[in-house]
Order: sequence, then C-alpha cells, then structure tokens
Amino acid sequence: MRIVSFGFQTWGRRTLQALIDSDHEVVLAVTHPSSDDSYKGIWSDSVEELAVEHGIPVHLTERADQETIDLVKRAEPDVIVVNSWYTWMPPELYLMPPHGTLNLHDSLLPKFTGFSPVLWALISGESEFGLTVHRMDEQLDTGDILVQRSLPIGPKATGTELVLAGMDLIPAAVHEALHALETGTAQWRPQNKAERTYFHKRSERDSLINWHTPAEDLERLVRALSAPYPPAFSHYRGERVEVLAAEVSSARYGGTPGRVIVQEDGGVVVCGPDAFRGHNHGLLITKVRTADGAEHSGAEFFRRGGYLTDTPAA
Repeated sequence: MRIVSFGFQTWGRRTLQALIDSDHEVVLAVTHPSSDDSYKGIWSDSVEELAVEHGIPVHLTERADQETIDLVKRAEPDVIVVNSWYTWMPPELYLMPPHGTLNLHDSLLPKFTGFSPVLWALISGESEFGLTVHRMDEQLDTGDILVQRSLPIGPKATGTELVLAGMDLIPAAVHEALHALETGTAQWRPQNKAERTYFHKRSERDSLINWHTPAEDLERLVRALSAPYPPAFSHYRGERVEVLAAEVSSARYGGTPGRVIVQEDGGVVVCGPDAFRGHNHGLLITKVRTADGAEHSGAEFFRRGGYLTDTPAA
C-alpha cells in the first residue's frame, strides 16, 4: 500500500520508522516545523530528518492547508497514518484515501482523549494505559478502534518510564493495523462515547502542588512529572521549590495543610487535606531542587520547619 505519514516529535518519528520498516511504501511525510514550545521540545526527535535519510518527500507545515491537501492528493495514498499531529485535519483530507486515516493515540480510548494522556492517566490513579489505533472522524480521538494494546501502571512507575513504554508499542500496533487493512480482515470497534474522558493541555499551573489534595494523589503527581517534564513545585519561605521525589508517609499526621511537620525516613512530612482531624497520611518529601539548580534532601532543606504555600508571598 501507498502511505502518507502525518507526525511530529518522537511519536511521529517512531511511527514513520515503523512504516518504513513495513512492507509498504511511504510516499510522503508531512510534519510540523521545529518548535520552541517547552512541551513540544521534550520529545523532539525529528520526523523530517528520518524522512530525508530514506529519500521520502517531506512537507513542512503548521496546518493541513490547501497546499497540503493538494500534495497528499497527488501522492495517491491508500491510507494516511497520523501520530502527534497538533492541528485540525479536514474531512476532505482524512477521508481521501480508500482506507481512510489511522490515528495513533497513547491511551486506552475512549478514556483520556486530548492531551498528555499518559501523564494524566498516572496522575488520575489508573491501573493501566496503552495505545489505540483508530479511524479518524470529525471529533478528537473518537473514531472506531482497530488495534488496542495495554500496559500496567506500576506502583513506582514514573511518567517518563510510561511514555517510553508506550512508544515501544508503536511498531507492532502499526504493522498489525496495516496488515488488517491490506488483507481485508480489519474489525472495527465503535467507541462508547458515554465513557469518553477529555483532558486539556498541561501548563505550568497544573504542576503547582495543592496541599488540600490527598498525599496519595500528590505522590503520583510527583512521579508523573519526572525529568524531562517540568516537575511539581510549591513555595517555601518565598522561594520556588521543585519536588523531585516523594512518598506517602508511613504514619498519619494532624495540623494544617502545607505545614512542614516532622522528619520521617530521610524526608520531611507535609500535612495534607483535613489535617486537623489527623486521619490522613502526609506527603513525605525526600528530594527538592531550588531555583539555582541545586538539589537537596527533604530533611536537610526543610529543617527550619514552616509552611509550603501556593505563592511566594503566602
């Protein structure tokens, strides 16, 4: 089959590599120009460079405009394959090939449509995540499912580890989907849209720790925002502090949310919601980083006690 690839960042490059390694012909690679956006720069392996290495024509564009549509039409694809494409694709484009357009989304659809699905799945306390290959339709990540693969979310897994594990699912999923199309054995499964959940793009504000949140949730937030992602942060004595490692405290503590209360197991415990009742565990912070880039143990850095707050002046 003749394939046109739409993709960006490492996800798009991994997908293009899987297409190159298949028994099919990639006749055009469409990708976005490089970006200074902080999140787009995290997994920024180049689709363009890979295509050029393999002699595949490349089209750089921010959006699927008329020039893009015309180029795809002249390429006469049997199917379009998309992964990590940031802008809207019109029906004139995604319905053009005989087999339509396949989109790869790193969640178990219909849950976690939208953005940063792996991070949100970990933050939300899900027990598994995965990869879905589905047919593109008029809404975001809602088309019929062709291939779906799942992986467990371990109790100590970081967001980075899960993202990389999800990327490793791409080649086999792509090859299975293409084989099903080529052989006419594709079995499409409609999504139950009543079960759909949508998550917005992450911003810096989403990494700010809310001390009225249970320690179990905050511990997952810290794990989800592992390097190279912007880490979870709070403020201590007027200074922004990034929380690099944390656990749920062994004991239960009472007091005021955000209060640095006691040392435990090499870290320091900060009270959480309903702390005045003394029913809940606290967040045990074991490693932090300050604005100058220096890393400190929690026990050392917070030895003066005090409060962690939403703003420097609080």
